Amino acid sequence: MKIIICGAGQVGWHIARHLAGERNDVTIIDTNAELIRRATDALDVQGVTGFASHPDVLDRAGARDADLIIAATHSDEVNMVTCQVAHSVFQVPRKIARLRSSAYLDAIYSDLYRTDHLPIDVVISPEREVARAAMQRLSAPSTFDAETFLEGRLHLLGISLEPDSPVLNTPLRQLNDMFISLSAIVAGVRRGGKLFAPEPGDQLFEGDQVYVFTLAEDVPRTLEIFGKPMAKQESVVIIGAGNVGLAVAQSLEARPERIRVKLIERSRARAEDAADALNRTIVLNGDGLSAELLEEAAVPRADAVLAITDDDKTNILAAVRAKQAGAKLAISLVNDPTLMSLMEPLDIDAFINPRASTVSTILRHIRHGRVRDIYSIGDAEAEVIEAQVLSTSPIAGRAVRDIDFPEGALMGAVRKGDRVVKPTGDLRIEEGDIVVIFALVSDIPEVERLLQVSIDFF
Repeated sequence: MKIIICGAGQVGWHIARHLAGERNDVTIIDTNAELIRRATDALDVQGVTGFASHPDVLDRAGARDADLIIAATHSDEVNMVTCQVAHSVFQVPRKIARLRSSAYLDAIYSDLYRTDHLPIDVVISPEREVARAAMQRLSAPSTFDAETFLEGRLHLLGISLEPDSPVLNTPLRQLNDMFISLSAIVAGVRRGGKLFAPEPGDQLFEGDQVYVFTLAEDVPRTLEIFGKPMAKQESVVIIGAGNVGLAVAQSLEARPERIRVKLIERSRARAEDAADALNRTIVLNGDGLSAELLEEAAVPRADAVLAITDDDKTNILAAVRAKQAGAKLAISLVNDPTLMSLMEPLDIDAFINPRASTVSTILRHIRHGRVRDIYSIGDAEAEVIEAQVLSTSPIAGRAVRDIDFPEGALMGAVRKGDRVVKPTGDLRIEEGDIVVIFALVSDIPEVERLLQVSIDFF
């Protein structure tokens, strides 16, 4: 597939890395020649320096025979015009645009993106994705990562193992014997900074970070078995009333259970706008790093504090101060991947990575036909792939034990009709089944071959 990526920032670079690694013909465009040089030196991609919305630049990038264009520059308007030019001048069949401004995302304006108006096939909103990720973290507050699959019936939980965790020094196959009725499967383990897919005889140790699949109804029991009992959340403090903070506050207000929410915003104008848009949330105008304001917001007694301003360092410092003040849980929004290693030493419970959320969403739409969902793990270390099994798939009609999965891949769940089942060795995979697979990034091409999705994305 021939793909043009507009924007060589964090999102564009990581999308290019994913797609180039899957043997696609990828060209990346950016006005910054240094970013283009970095991308072409590190990745198997071609680079073009220039404005992505200019027809001559798109022509040099090969738009005349491109299959897909991904507009992910920092400007909404450039992304929109790029898609229009790609459609009107070059007839590029599929166009994805990243749009940040909420003004472009209101449902009442959805007709704007029709083919005869502004031809964008898929609109990606980083702010909405990050707000959704924040709600996922709050749904499992004792985890460092959380995502759902199979329409919410399957959860992926990232759990850090403490010294008192009941599962320490126990082979994984023994865990399955001890808790036969439990749906939990340990799919990935990060130890000493390295992520791997464990074998049945592997043990878990203090300090390990594990990724566990479990059914929605088994989440409380799974967390308890892994030493992270669920705690009821009654009070949440949000620092930052931008698009993300406002969306999270609105989502919390919409929950059936009543949660006390306070929102801290430094900008007076933005705080006033937030107060007008919210019903039950208390909005405080001031510095989220101020000890006095944190006390006024009852941070020492809060069940969770989310630091989600547009500045990484402010978020990290606010999360640290909140934990020191006594907050039970601190979550920080972090754009810079080099800062993520600081989370554990600073006692920040979880972080949200906007780049990972956006990359996962773009990949999900690129692999549109057979792959239903994708979630990027860590710094593009692995992916969780939800896909439908085709009649031509090498795994169709075979028992799980007979499928030649690569070493870094593990099946987490199978949906058969209305049932979601835990994969066992004798479970037979049939055409039409939905499978959820954890795969290290180096093994993704082989997993796609098993699923037969890389040939026909659309």
